[in-house]
Parts: sequence; structure tokens; C-alpha cells
Amino acid sequence: MNLKELYARILVCPDCALSSTRTRAVPGEGSENASIFLIGEGPGWHEDQQGRPFVGPAGKFLDELLSIAGFKRPEVFITNVVKCRPPSNRDPLPGEIQACKKYLDRQMELISPEIIITLGRYSLARYFPNETISKIHGKALKLDKGTCIAMYHPAAALHQPSLRKAIEDDFKKIPEIMKGKQEPARTESRAEQLGFKL
Repeated sequence: MNLKELYARILVCPDCALSSTRTRAVPGEGSENASIFLIGEGPGWHEDQQGRPFVGPAGKFLDELLSIAGFKRPEVFITNVVKCRPPSNRDPLPGEIQACKKYLDRQMELISPEIIITLGRYSLARYFPNETISKIHGKALKLDKGTCIAMYHPAAALHQPSLRKAIEDDFKKIPEIMKGKQEPARTESRAEQLGFKL
């Protein structure tokens, strides 16, 4: 299944209760050859209306952050852990995250990015469920394939202005990490925690 076919399936997905409350599913967007793959938590009101990720205030800030790192939105790929808006912008539930996992897995497989940037705790938990963003944000963490950088969600800076500088500083590190100047740290991945040998 290619990205176009995957998108078509996501748009009509009935696999969890969010399908009955969404206006539009938000599959994700960006370059199919992106070396950077950003994963947020879930669509908000603006995204639900437009069917595109990160188009509200947090999205405007994300565009600024990408610019700080030397990238434009069309050069990266942006998606979320869940593809439909949780009502009242509540946190996504475990069953909703699980229902969307197959879509995110396939997007990752098709795009095969060099760097995965998790935005917020739910996307971080996909890779490092026992870590906190406050402890590892901005660090390059080695995955089986590629490198993960945990970041605060851009919306966090809108609610807590004190985080703005930390997020900006973390995005400034991306070019260095991509050039290999910052060696990825080893931390126990989900596969290792579950006892799989890597």
C-alpha cells in the first residue's frame, strides 16, 4: 500500500470511536523522501476542519521552529499518533493510539526517515515509554533504524512561554545531529524493554 492508498484508507477509517466525531481525518503531509519525520499527538480544531496537520497556532510556531533548523514544511513529513481529533482536544486514549498504530507504522516504513522527532509525550511513548520529555528533550537517541529526538510539543510553549527557548534551542541542534556531530545516546528502546534482542 503506497502513501496515496494509505491516505484514502485513513480518510474513511472506522476503527475507533473518533471516526464518529471527526470532521475530517488528518493523515499527515510532506515529502515522501523526507529525512525528518515529525510525530505530534492528535489533530486539534483547526486540523479537524482542514484535514491537515499543525495548521493552528501550534502549527505556526512549528513552522518557525523548522525555519530555525533550516527546513521548510514541504521538506519534512508531519503526522500525528492519532489521525482524528479527540473531542474537546482531550488526550488520545490507548485504544485510539493502537487503532492508528498500523497507519503510522506504514508511513514510517514508506518514508524511512533518518530523524524522527517526537512532539509531546504520546509520540515519545511510542519509542521510549519510560522516559520523560523534561529529562531527554533535544537529545539524539539511537533507534533500530534512524535517530529519535524528543521535543516538547509546540503547543506547550504557547501555554508555558518559559519553554519557548528550550524548544527553539532543541530545534537548532537538528542540523548538527544530522551531520553526525552529536553522537546518538543509547537508551533502552521499547523493543529492548520487551525483551527483544537488537
